[in-house]
Amino acid sequence: MDPETDHPDVAGFGYERARDELAEVVKRLEAGGLSLEDSLALWERGEALVAVCERHLAGARQRVDRALASVEQREEPDSPDGTGQ
Repeated sequence: MDPETDHPDVAGFGYERARDELAEVVKRLEAGGLSLEDSLALWERGEALVAVCERHLAGARQRVDRALASVEQREEPDSPDGTGQ
């Protein structure tokens, strides 16, 4: 089961929108009062929103890792004494 495939409407959400809607899903589930079927449907939507958030966070992590690698590469000395000679 792919949560995003089962809920294609959330696949295009940005991180903030998915995060905010996920918080609302959690709030509604914690409040209770829903039928079992409604609770399960809401849970599944939450799973899809989590997948969207994780995808965005993984992309952000890759960008940060690339940026750090670029900085580290520029800071590497060309010689053991760090003078570049």
